[in-house]
Amino acid sequence: MAKDTLSITDNRTGKNYEIPIENDTIRAADLKQIKVKDDDFGMMSYDPAFGNTAACISRVTFIDGDNGILQYRGYPIEVLAEKSNFLEVSYLLLHGELPTKTEYDQWVHNIIHHTIVHENIKRFMDGFRYDAHPMGMLLGTVGALSTFYPEAKDIFNKEIRDIQVHRLIAKMPTMAAFAYRHSLGMPYVYPDNDLSYAGNFLNMLFKMTELKYKPNPAIERAIDILFILHADHEQNCSASAMRNVGSSLPDPYSATAAAIAALYGPLHGGANEGVLQMLKEIGSVKNIPEYIKKAKSGEFRLMGFGHRVYKSYDPRAKIIKEIAYDVFEVTGKNPLLDIALELEKIALEDEYFVKRKLYPNVDFYSGLIYQSMGIPLDMFTVLFAIGRTPGWLAQWIELLEDPERRIARPRQIYLGEMDRKYVPMSERGKKKKA
Repeated sequence: MAKDTLSITDNRTGKNYEIPIENDTIRAADLKQIKVKDDDFGMMSYDPAFGNTAACISRVTFIDGDNGILQYRGYPIEVLAEKSNFLEVSYLLLHGELPTKTEYDQWVHNIIHHTIVHENIKRFMDGFRYDAHPMGMLLGTVGALSTFYPEAKDIFNKEIRDIQVHRLIAKMPTMAAFAYRHSLGMPYVYPDNDLSYAGNFLNMLFKMTELKYKPNPAIERAIDILFILHADHEQNCSASAMRNVGSSLPDPYSATAAAIAALYGPLHGGANEGVLQMLKEIGSVKNIPEYIKKAKSGEFRLMGFGHRVYKSYDPRAKIIKEIAYDVFEVTGKNPLLDIALELEKIALEDEYFVKRKLYPNVDFYSGLIYQSMGIPLDMFTVLFAIGRTPGWLAQWIELLEDPERRIARPRQIYLGEMDRKYVPMSERGKKKKA
């Protein structure tokens, strides 16, 4: 008997099967050989929300949730956040290696020279209501970019594909900032390519009448680190959306719009908004014991604690907590910080939370930082989308180059009616005669 196999006995038939094991997984298609009758479809696996199903082989991001490890292309997130910057990390995600000085300079040049958006994009944005959610505006505008660059459909032409990658990473902050300014009824601010990626984004958000916007270095660095921390996170909901839609081979703008739509949901990108709302509801440190009691009884949900993947302290949360103090030195301490710190202290000590491995995650402190910078709640997920763009694109390119790529088509277990008799409308609702 081969060592790297799984032995299965079907007790319905008494038949035995040997299923190959590779990388600690079995292929679901190998289960199809398990049948009761020759004309059966064969055995399937049932996995709601794909909680224990590997849909792809990837070399982009590694997560060990039990030990709080996150790595991009083999580099620990702590090292990248300390020593790198967002554009360098974007290059790493997309190319698999850190760039040389020459490669980095060319990469930055390529991004910078695509930050301007077509004037018709401005007019497109003007069509949204004044109170439109910035995330909805970003979703619609990114999708519309496919009509501006029809050559983007040639996704297997690497040269053309690379240009679309540059455009998406470059234009995402511009469109995000334009959405923000639109919601305020303020004129759009054009990109300033003398500034860094993060500095330019702050410029497009906050520039008023000054001739040259100068971002505060601490705020600029904090934004850059937050982008790094959000750059990729394995096969999450939005990355899976990018891959699933991308599997039908549309242009990258359409696939990215799908990823943005997934991120728009409160269970994915909107969690840091929920943290701030929770902290405001608690209102004071003295009210924390009451809300902890409610949380334990199921009456109240503690936002920003626990994670689908991490069963220890989210490594991104540790980094964000550190940069929060740098930001507060510039902006002043966020009045909600004391509540957050006390909540974290309790969660790390209380047996109820420790037993359930409910540790602070990346969303717990990021909202406090954004709010202190003057960024409104409805822009939080938009910043998430900017940071996540290179990760989405890396996942998309990996999909396209996968020799096992096929259009996504999950199976289902059908439990509905069969072979029903059609009843004419005139006879529906009539009681059957005894």
